[in-house]
Amino acid sequence: MPADLADLNPQQRRAVKYLDGPLLVLAGAGSGKTRVITRKIAYLVDECGIDARHIAAITFTNKAAREMRERVGELLPGKRGKGLTVSTFHSLGLQILRHEARRIGYKPRFSVLDAADAQQILADILKTSDKNSLRQAAATVSNWKNALLTPSGALSAAVDEAERQVALAYRSYQDTLRAYQAMDFDDLIRMTVLLFQEHPEALATWQGRLRYLLVDEYQDTNGAQYALLKLLAGSAGRFTAVGDDDQAIYAWRGADVENLRRLGQDYSSLAIIPLTQNYRSSQRILAAANSVIAHNPRLHEKSLWSEHGLGDHIELLQCRDDRHEAESVALRISAHKFEYRTRFDDYAILYRGNHQARLFEEALREAKIPYVLSGGQSFFDKAEIKDLCAYMRLIANPDDDPAFIRAATTPRRGVGVATLEKLGDHAGGRHISLYAAAFEAGFQTAMPPRQLEPLLTFCDFIGRTEERAEKEAAGPLLEELLAAIHYEEWLYDSEDERAARARWSNVREFVDWLSKKGEADGKNLIELSQTITLMNLLEGRTDEAPDAVRLSTLHAAKGLEYPYVYLVGVEEEILPHRECLEGPRLEEERRLMYVGITRAQRGLTITWCGKRRRGGEMATCEPSRFLNEIDQKEVKRSGAPQAGGEVREEGRRRLSALKAMLGSS
Repeated sequence: MPADLADLNPQQRRAVKYLDGPLLVLAGAGSGKTRVITRKIAYLVDECGIDARHIAAITFTNKAAREMRERVGELLPGKRGKGLTVSTFHSLGLQILRHEARRIGYKPRFSVLDAADAQQILADILKTSDKNSLRQAAATVSNWKNALLTPSGALSAAVDEAERQVALAYRSYQDTLRAYQAMDFDDLIRMTVLLFQEHPEALATWQGRLRYLLVDEYQDTNGAQYALLKLLAGSAGRFTAVGDDDQAIYAWRGADVENLRRLGQDYSSLAIIPLTQNYRSSQRILAAANSVIAHNPRLHEKSLWSEHGLGDHIELLQCRDDRHEAESVALRISAHKFEYRTRFDDYAILYRGNHQARLFEEALREAKIPYVLSGGQSFFDKAEIKDLCAYMRLIANPDDDPAFIRAATTPRRGVGVATLEKLGDHAGGRHISLYAAAFEAGFQTAMPPRQLEPLLTFCDFIGRTEERAEKEAAGPLLEELLAAIHYEEWLYDSEDERAARARWSNVREFVDWLSKKGEADGKNLIELSQTITLMNLLEGRTDEAPDAVRLSTLHAAKGLEYPYVYLVGVEEEILPHRECLEGPRLEEERRLMYVGITRAQRGLTITWCGKRRRGGEMATCEPSRFLNEIDQKEVKRSGAPQAGGEVREEGRRRLSALKAMLGSS
């Protein structure tokens, strides 16, 4: 047995060594799936003689890809791991489309639009600024793309007039994207599938380049991603898919748990290996999770177990109301940390919806407990970073009209709204980009010199910078760009000093990061710009986590683990959500409960309220049906409703007693 397989359990070892055809590894929560994937990559290279450049490991976030790359780097140091592809589905699609762009009528330097730019295009088409309707339209178009539905197909499938209007907008939206030489996030998969379907020679090239695929979090794939996997893996099914039907919680964003069933239907020789030993949680926590998820119909039965011992009972804590709930959790964390000498980042408070966070933030601040809120504003969403990214996108692709408009007007340089409107009319009539239209004689002769001159000065600046961007280092060129557009001066002129200083600090941090990344990866400004949007769309930057309690939705907590978890607001119409009380949607809510339970390593407290404020009034609440589905041998119940003052006083007495006891010892 190879030495680096000796520490795997029998199921993991079998999954690593299985190469007789397509394989589905059903990896329960905390069962070491990343270890299986990374060891299998090393096994393919060292024991099977497959060159690393012919292997691709595909996951869903940059963070997961980075961690996987680091682990493989330890197993395959030096040249042994050279050329290995470890990326997200979307990064892989981008890589393929850059190489093959001309086959589908795009240039290799097409732009990738972020969600804000995509929604703005839809807003112009639908002639609305209502954010809710725009978000709904964007989600509908995204779901159609993920299901590989064309605009014509969407129009045929429309069930009412509202959907028909969105389908018509979808057609105009795609025409606009092509005119901009741009794609949105979903196109990176959809267009890759279309490329392979329409150009078999391109598919053959990439099948030869990527001869074995490993797919992480397979249960989160959508229709387009599954189609891409099937095309690349070929009829022989040269892949290992790792997933867990019990953790399929992303149907709302297009993921299709039925892809697990389709694997068995499309590959009759599919082998299935379950991983059931959990390396994270105590046995009581796993027993609770197993008993809840057993109420769902499941494709493959499995029951998690652990060697971590029985552990503490799960506490079911009834609270008087939502404020009482938040105060109780804050005081319990404070007392527990003091008693057991833990760190703040050992604790997580998990909830179904972001609206639940506010009271917990207030209670934690009152108790002087530091916390981090998941899902805060991404670094890339800050206005100053989007300004600089607009310049980078425009330099990489002058046909990117949304980037053109933002760069031409930030900072303002004499290019006014009237100029842009005339430029837009000319570009629309000629079906060309704003940048190209600016150089046309027909447009120039129709413009007064005082309007034309600043526009051409701007366009010439972009053109000169584009020429230099392919040859020069990114860092110095960015410094020149910032100086040329007087961005720092503009910030201090348009903001108060404190805000300007903070925004300029973000710009400096971003430029320094890009400079280092350009040097480390050997990328110029254009190549860097082609990856920035993807990083933002997938997750944003990651910094070292501070020592603070984590506040997070259950969806955002998937894949993470904490020694002590408070699962809060577990009530009917919250978890399960009021719109998900039956059928497949209830099953997904139950899987969400399962995910929440299995985030805990040593301690789990589940809370619910007798009353909760809704719409300014107190409403009576019922405990979630999921609480009764937990094996009652594993729980202890506490927290008869008390007045808010009483619970605060009780918590403070307990904390004071602990401090006195420890102080005298």
